[in-house]
Amino acid sequence: MNRFTIPRDIYFGDNALDILKTLNGNKAAIVIGGGSVKKSGNLERIQGLLLEAGIESKMIEGINTEPTVQMVKEGVKVLNDFQPDWIIGIGGGAAMDAAKAMWVFYEHPDLTFEEAAKPFNLPKLRTKAKYVGIPTTSGSAAEISNLSVITDEKSDIKYPLADFELTPDIAIIDPIMVMSMPKHITAYTGMDALTHSIEAYVAKPRTAFTDVLAIGAAKIIKDNLLASYNGDDHSRKEMHNAQAMAGMAFANAVLGNVHSMAHKSGPIFNIPHGCANAIYLPYVIQFNRTVVADRYAAIARRLDLKGQTNDELIDALISYINQINKEMEIPNTLREYGVSEEKFNQHVDDMAVNAVKDPCTSTNPRETSVEEMKKLYLAAFYGQDVNF
Repeated sequence: MNRFTIPRDIYFGDNALDILKTLNGNKAAIVIGGGSVKKSGNLERIQGLLLEAGIESKMIEGINTEPTVQMVKEGVKVLNDFQPDWIIGIGGGAAMDAAKAMWVFYEHPDLTFEEAAKPFNLPKLRTKAKYVGIPTTSGSAAEISNLSVITDEKSDIKYPLADFELTPDIAIIDPIMVMSMPKHITAYTGMDALTHSIEAYVAKPRTAFTDVLAIGAAKIIKDNLLASYNGDDHSRKEMHNAQAMAGMAFANAVLGNVHSMAHKSGPIFNIPHGCANAIYLPYVIQFNRTVVADRYAAIARRLDLKGQTNDELIDALISYINQINKEMEIPNTLREYGVSEEKFNQHVDDMAVNAVKDPCTSTNPRETSVEEMKKLYLAAFYGQDVNF
């Protein structure tokens, strides 16, 4: 038996934010990252819409880096004092992931982080509050997904909390939230979305439902990412919808080695998540092509890439990813990003061990040993072909 779970309600398109004035409740805790949502005027609009609904709001600010266990604990203190019946995460993946984790420990104060980090093991939520996700970037799909990625600041390891209980009640995908995205954020989050669509399409738990969303999202991303990067408003709207489609796919089909590698190396080398995915994606495709060549070839055909055989189509897919990385000024290797050989060698063994333990590795289409994971990291550092 398969399962397909997405938010109960998804509001998208122009003026989707207006749905906030119809919510039933008394108090809403709003979790945000930096100041961009304030500067744009969108936060004031959101608070005004909540007031129209008769809902008092309180801010939890400063989730402007990868969310940590300490950030979550501090946020839970605010929730315990305020007692909201809505929690609203506004931002990129960091703010929305932090808000989800705060929600978990607000509902279940006696739960330990170690217990919460066990995949698909969370107790029931929604006894105190419901959750709304409002993205300000077009990539993480945290407003759609059943994941919350939190970093243990003591070990620099990311722990994905994964459970269908974390699926938001409402997702609001309003393009006004992304019209002022900086170019580098547009690039990183766009490649995050492309990675979601490709990894979901080849992941072990894929289904007919996730396939259609994954490959459809990949096509929209291919047609709009570069124009979105260059500031085209229509393409930004298209990308905002496509990243949510990719989110619906990966929330149910899960992901693969690209995300495992990014989870375990990003905090160590201070690489933004989407950028890390963009670097690792071509190498992981090379690694997986021995077991899912037909799937990668199908993606390449859908993207209108050239090739007669599966191998030619997969090569074209890898070349496309490398080329679009170049056009958006994303490096193709860790060394090119600025990671020193000394620091890489210091951490690569531990990264390989931890990446194999990551939940995303279990759904990668090709089984991966610690030795193979280390070789993947080495290939991505030096820019070597993956032929093992």
